Amino acid sequence: MRFEQTPEAMPGSLLKQYWAPRHWPTWLGLGMLRTLSVLPLPVLAIVGHALGTLIYYAHFRRRRIALLNIQACFPELSLSEQKRINRAHFAYMGQSIMTACMNWWISPTRFDRLVKIKHREAYDRALREGKKIILLSPHFIAMEVSGLALQRERPMVGMYQYMKNPLLNQAALNGRQRFCPEGIMFERKQPLRTLLRILMKGYPFSYSPDQDAMRKGVFVPFFHPLASTTPALGKFVRTLDAVVIPCSSRMLPWGRGYEVILGEPIADLGSGDELTDTAAMNKAIEKMIRDCPEQYLWVHKRFKTRPPGEPPFYA
Repeated sequence: MRFEQTPEAMPGSLLKQYWAPRHWPTWLGLGMLRTLSVLPLPVLAIVGHALGTLIYYAHFRRRRIALLNIQACFPELSLSEQKRINRAHFAYMGQSIMTACMNWWISPTRFDRLVKIKHREAYDRALREGKKIILLSPHFIAMEVSGLALQRERPMVGMYQYMKNPLLNQAALNGRQRFCPEGIMFERKQPLRTLLRILMKGYPFSYSPDQDAMRKGVFVPFFHPLASTTPALGKFVRTLDAVVIPCSSRMLPWGRGYEVILGEPIADLGSGDELTDTAAMNKAIEKMIRDCPEQYLWVHKRFKTRPPGEPPFYA
């Protein structure tokens, strides 16, 4: 278990700590990404679109997983429309691969020019009123952008999953906190009581609970199928007396930039009933996905864990 409050921010300390030969391939990869970050965003978007299309045709297994997810969530669409969403999803995923380097290295001035925050009225109102804020941030392809954009203004709490490559893990933490080292990155396997103590400090919390929770989750609808879902949000709301605000991130077509879209506070949370609260959370996530289905992370096995007696979803 690891809990990273602030990363080692200085590149020199990284160089000294991870100079062993086993880390050289990672340094080479990071150097290539750093070089790509200076290219214009439209160029990276075009190359990324081609890369994503190549992955779509070459990676049958992931293409099938994504299509099964899309079909389960949008059964009302025709097969041709479902496949169109899938192809577009892989194209955007390729763009995210090519442009991820920008999040870690471009200048604050360039970042601010590329990223716009929309519909922030409810967020600003909650800040003025001194409320504790949970930003419900589903796994959109450009989700890292929202955390970076909002931490340009104040310290935030985010969650991450520790990577087995320690150099890449530390580089990612440096990149995600580079605008505000006072923020906190919480490793998702740490106890929730530790997270609650941190959130009591009042930092806005970016929360992404929309992945398969395995047997630790509760089964509530995600669009149409039941999905194993982390039920912690209702507890957070009751314990912290927090307001939950939807937060989605969107790539604009062909490298025109990004949008971070905030919404009105989500009702029907904190009722004390675990299933009711978790179902309301999923409903809010569904609404965000319907606004931009191509950019949701469909390649994840969202329905891998099934209720007792149900057959495997991805067999």
